[in-house]
Amino acid sequence: MTPLGSSGRRMRAATAGIAVTALALSACGGGGDDDGGSGGGSGGGDALIIGTTDKITTIDPAGSYDNGSFAVMNQVYPFLLNTPLGSPEVEPDIAESAEFTAPTQYTVTLKSGLTFANGNELTSSDVKFSFDRQVAIADENGPSSLLANLDSVEAPDDTTVVFNLTNPDDQTFPQVLSSPVGPIVDEEVFSADSLTPDDDIVEGNAFAGPYVITSYEINDLISYEANPDYQGMLGAPKTDTINVRYYAESSNLKLDVEEGAVDVAYRSLSATDVEDLRGNDDVEVVDGPGGEIRYIVFNFNTQPYGATTPEADPARALAVRQAMAHLLDREEIAEQVYKGTYTPLYSYVPDGLTGATQSLQELYGDGQGGPDADAAAQVLQAAGVQTPVQLSLQYSNDHYGPSSGDEYALIKDQLESTGLFTVDLQTTEWTQYSEQRTEDVYPAYQLGWFPDYSDADNYLTPFFTTENFLSNHYDNPQVNEMILQQLSTPDPAQRTAMIEQIQDVVAGDLSTLPYLQGAQIAVVRTGVTGAEDTLDASFKFRYGALERA
Repeated sequence: MTPLGSSGRRMRAATAGIAVTALALSACGGGGDDDGGSGGGSGGGDALIIGTTDKITTIDPAGSYDNGSFAVMNQVYPFLLNTPLGSPEVEPDIAESAEFTAPTQYTVTLKSGLTFANGNELTSSDVKFSFDRQVAIADENGPSSLLANLDSVEAPDDTTVVFNLTNPDDQTFPQVLSSPVGPIVDEEVFSADSLTPDDDIVEGNAFAGPYVITSYEINDLISYEANPDYQGMLGAPKTDTINVRYYAESSNLKLDVEEGAVDVAYRSLSATDVEDLRGNDDVEVVDGPGGEIRYIVFNFNTQPYGATTPEADPARALAVRQAMAHLLDREEIAEQVYKGTYTPLYSYVPDGLTGATQSLQELYGDGQGGPDADAAAQVLQAAGVQTPVQLSLQYSNDHYGPSSGDEYALIKDQLESTGLFTVDLQTTEWTQYSEQRTEDVYPAYQLGWFPDYSDADNYLTPFFTTENFLSNHYDNPQVNEMILQQLSTPDPAQRTAMIEQIQDVVAGDLSTLPYLQGAQIAVVRTGVTGAEDTLDASFKFRYGALERA
C-alpha cells in the first residue's frame, strides 16, 4: 500500500465508504425471500447468486488480462469511457467529456466531486497514476500492450487529463480507455511500480464503480454491495447485493442452477449442459452476440525447429505450423465437442466485425474449410521435415470450460491420425498456466480471447506487434508498420482494406492458429431479468443489470 501523497491534497475520511463485512450465502439464497437491499444504493431487489467457472488471476488491473479478472474489474472500478447497456460504442463514464484536441492529443475532462468508496478524492492525478503504473509495471500477464501508442499522460488540473499519443488520429484510443487497461485506481492504495495484493485492494476499499467488494475469497466467493457514491454512466445497480460463487467443475454449477442455489450461471457450462438446460422450464438460456475466439499459440523459440531449439530452422518451423493448419478440422470440433455453440473460424478477426476475412480457409486445408492431409504431408516433405513431428501441446483444464479436454483430445487425434504428428498432450491449471505460457515453457498451447472492445484492431495489436501479449517471439516489421498505419487511418474504407491485408500476411506467418468462434451464453432462473440487456456487443457482463422480478 502506498503512503499518502506528499502534496497533502487529500483527506482520508475516517467514516466514509462502505464497511467491509462478510456476507453469508445463507442470507441471499436463490429462494428470494431475504432482503438484499442493505448496501445503501438506490437499486434494490433480492440478493442474487451468480455462478461461474472462470478464474481470477488478480484484481489489480496491471496484473491480469483475462475474462475472469476483468469480470470483477467491470463491477468495481470506474472508467473514463465505457459502453452503455446494449451498445458497443463508448461514451463518457466518470468523464464529463472526451475528445481529440490535436492529432496526437486526447483530452478528458472529469466530472467534479468524484470519490472512491474509502472517501479519497478521485482526480486527474489518480487517472495519470493509473496509466503510468500500467506502463511502468508492464506485467507479462497484464494489458499494458494496449497502451503501445501512449507517449505520456498529463494532469494540468484536478479535472483535466491529457493523453499524448505517439501516432496521430488513433481510431481505437477511446475504446482502449474502456478496456482492461482502463480501470482508474486509487493512488493512495495501489503501488506505483509493482502489483498490489488483492487483499490490500479490498481492505483499502479502493473502488469507485457501481459496486464495492465487501468479502473476497479468490476463486471461491466474492460478495458485492452497490456503491452509493458511483457517479458513472451506468447508474445505480438494480440489485444491491451480488454474491459470485466460483466452481471448479461446471457439472456442479449446472446442478446448483437446476436446484435453485444459483440464480445466474455465466461462463462456462458445457455444450451438453446448455443443450440440456434449454429444455428445463425452471431456467432460461439467454444467448448474446459472440466475439470470443479459440486459437493455438506457437512459441517461435520453443516450437519444433524454433529459434532456441537444437534443430533451429525457420523454414521447417513454418512448415510445422502450416501442416497443423492443413490438418485442423474446425467443423468436427464445433459440432462434436460444442454442439454448435461454437462455429468454425477461418479468420483472425471474427465473423461479424468489419474487416473479417477468410484468409485461413483460402490458404490451408481443402480450400473449403475442411482438412487436407495430402497438403500437410507435402509442405512437411518440401521443407525436409522428418515425420512424425514430435509436438508438445498444452491446454488449461479449468479456464476455458469443461470441454477443453475433449476439444484437445480431438485436436490430438486429428494431428496424429495422419501419421504426420506425435502429440504429447499436457494440461495445467490456469494459475500456473498463465505464468508458464510467457516463460517459454509451452511450445504450442491453447488460448481463448474475449475482446476488450468491438473493433477489429483488438484482434490484431495485442497479438501481432513485436511487444505482444502472447510473448511468443513473433516479430514481423511489415505487420508492425501496417498495424500502426491502420490505427491512424480515419477513412473507414481504407482502414478496412488495411485490416484485411494484415490478416493475409499474418495468415502466411501463422504465429497463431484460430479455429473457433463462440457466442455469449447465460443461464438464469425463472424470474431473473437483465441478462439479455448485458449480453451485448460490448462483451461486458454487468451485474448491475440483473434483478429478480
